[in-house]
Amino acid sequence: MTFAKKIAASAGAAGLALFAALPAWAQEAAAPAAEAAAPVANPGNNAWMMTSSLLVLLMILPGLALFYGGLTRTKNMLSTMTQVGAAACLAMLIWVMYGYGLAFGPEGNAFISWGKFFLAGVTQDSTAATFTDEVISEYVFICFQMTFAAITLALVLGSVVERMKFSAVMIFGIVWLTIVYFPIAHMVWAGGGFLFEGGMFGTSLPAALDFAGGTVVHINAGVSALVAALILGKRMGYQKEIMAPHSLTLTMVGTGMLWVGWFGFNAGSALEANGSAGLAMINTFVATASAGLFWMLAERLNGHKGSALGFCSGIIAGLVAVTPAAGNSGPFGAIVLGAVASVICFYAVTVLKTRLGYDDALDAFGIHGIGGMVGAIGTGIVYAPGLGGPGDGSVGIGAQVATQIVAVLVAIVWAAVGTMIATYIAKAVTGLRVSEEVEREGLDLGEHGERAYNY
Repeated sequence: MTFAKKIAASAGAAGLALFAALPAWAQEAAAPAAEAAAPVANPGNNAWMMTSSLLVLLMILPGLALFYGGLTRTKNMLSTMTQVGAAACLAMLIWVMYGYGLAFGPEGNAFISWGKFFLAGVTQDSTAATFTDEVISEYVFICFQMTFAAITLALVLGSVVERMKFSAVMIFGIVWLTIVYFPIAHMVWAGGGFLFEGGMFGTSLPAALDFAGGTVVHINAGVSALVAALILGKRMGYQKEIMAPHSLTLTMVGTGMLWVGWFGFNAGSALEANGSAGLAMINTFVATASAGLFWMLAERLNGHKGSALGFCSGIIAGLVAVTPAAGNSGPFGAIVLGAVASVICFYAVTVLKTRLGYDDALDAFGIHGIGGMVGAIGTGIVYAPGLGGPGDGSVGIGAQVATQIVAVLVAIVWAAVGTMIATYIAKAVTGLRVSEEVEREGLDLGEHGERAYNY
């Protein structure tokens, strides 16, 4: 065989070998292509959502704990803070066990979902959708939503402090989260949810707008707080003894922490570090500033001095009202919404509560419940592009407001019925309320064996 023939034969053999290897090469080439096609979390969005989750945690501990604790009497300071912290921890554990599955599971109907219990199938590579083509890590989404469940349960306790057993708080929390919070979160925020999809009750009404939790968190918590307080009964000496806040200094510190943390709550609900988050951020600034000043103005117009307690109350009222509207309003619509909600909440706390005589100890219903309703309904107005909102004009103000009212009513009814069930179960198991001796002595010593202040 000549040299030329040997070269040709070798080339032919090499060609056959290459041809035979083509399927293997195709498989190897397809694998990276498939990986490239899989959604990958944007590190910047992940970082923002991790930060937002920590900001919401700041709202709970120490924010809400100090805010609520400062409003109670000295003898109940630690018990109030402990209830807030323990309730949040309880919610976190329940969330990863089955709460996430009930609210955002892969299967379900309009009212509840299921699947992914104990986070089955969730890995460091799995992702959760945002409101655009982006995704974030599913673990990060789980953490973010977990903090919402935690703070909502803690908010409810504002109406029942100074008289509810710690054991009753824990039992109530388990049942309430399961039958109240998780279903409402699914209905409002999950794909296929009753209020998320629109067209409820066979109508042509649009989907409900709730950017960061006006219905899921504030109306839910506020109405539940009122129902629990009515079942529990009034504190001993209520409307007969002075029950002034023992430390407005600590309440002011808690207010500041709540406001800072609320940026994670509101701007984080965009699920991305984008323009929508920026809109929610500026609205959280200006609506809150408006509400803080207008509460003090309402005090002045009603013959009182503008107070630190009023300022703090107005700040929270504004934050509550702007929550559903955070990414659904222009800045000037948010300013008006904060002012209106603040004045309405002022009269709910100073007039309505007094006339009806219920003992909502820290005004959870008067501010979160009423403020949440004003914010949720008002969102249907400020969303309109003609008023500076981000809406596209395809839905009229009347239709959107009608949907918002439906969402408010659904949240009220569901929370009220579910809270009655949860409270009576807790009562059957624990007795619900501390003894008269413990209530007089204070829950710090009676329930936890310690004092907030040792002089």
